[in-house]
Amino acid sequence: MEKIAIDDVDVEVNPMEVHSVRRPISAALGFTDFAMNYFELEPGESFSGGMHTHYDQEEVFYVQEGTVTFDTEDGEVTVEEDEVIRFAPGEFQTGYNDSDDRVVGFAFGAPGAQHDWNELESLVYCRHCEAELGHGLELTDEGAFRLTCTECENSVTLG
Repeated sequence: MEKIAIDDVDVEVNPMEVHSVRRPISAALGFTDFAMNYFELEPGESFSGGMHTHYDQEEVFYVQEGTVTFDTEDGEVTVEEDEVIRFAPGEFQTGYNDSDDRVVGFAFGAPGAQHDWNELESLVYCRHCEAELGHGLELTDEGAFRLTCTECENSVTLG
């Protein structure tokens, strides 16, 4: 058995600095079978850097405080305080704080305590193809994200 206070978990932010507080609970406690991250999102901040999917994990978000907006392929979904939303592997989404108030919430992923970077795809605009297309994602040795267009293989590094 292991126990930890959320405030005792070090803050680790996304390399693109899209949120100011993310505490990787699963890493702090050595989870092996699912991921758990605590977030505090100020107005305009997001859970991730944009529309993406995990092919190797389902994702569940619990909003403890505030309201989160998720953009999905089917449109916009609002998740209120004490509500939960689930995304199956392969479902594209991005969640963000579109309100004037702080959001407190948790993101869970399973199976596995961490997703495989090779199993993640982001939808971003490709300057070469001049269209929003799927991009593979990898973490560079410097801690930045490298996105590679699945159509033209053009790469861009963020963060």
